[in-house]
Amino acid sequence: MSIISVLIPIAVLFVILGLAIFFWAVKSRQFDDLDKEAFSILFDEKQQHKKSEPDKKTDDSTS
Repeated sequence: MSIISVLIPIAVLFVILGLAIFFWAVKSRQFDDLDKEAFSILFDEKQQHKKSEPDKKTDDSTS
């Protein structure tokens, strides 16, 4: 019976810690854009750099 008096406060501490971490994640906007990271793995970084390079060339040629 004495072990219950130890385990219940430990369980309550774990719940409080879990809730604190969850609310910290929500406050720091970790859950704002869940789809971005899911799609970012599909795109190659080299393709993104190639798309941005022509924009730079056209900007330089117009100046």
